[in-house]
Amino acid sequence: MEYKIEKMKAPGRGEVEILGATYEEGLPVGEEVGQWRQKLDSREDKLKYLQNGERYWYSDDWYGSEKRKNPA
Repeated sequence: MEYKIEKMKAPGRGEVEILGATYEEGLPVGEEVGQWRQKLDSREDKLKYLQNGERYWYSDDWYGSEKRKNPA
């Protein structure tokens, strides 16, 4: 992969080289993109997935850096 290097002026240092974008552009393709319901087999797996996602926003039992000062 060839990187794009740009030359820009930096304050107090003159001209410097800046590394440009280092990713390959593209979009997700395929029929299964974003279809989480089909990836989970049983009803229990789907409920566990949803409850875990809602725990992130609405639960009071948070740990570590997730803990909010003011509850939602």
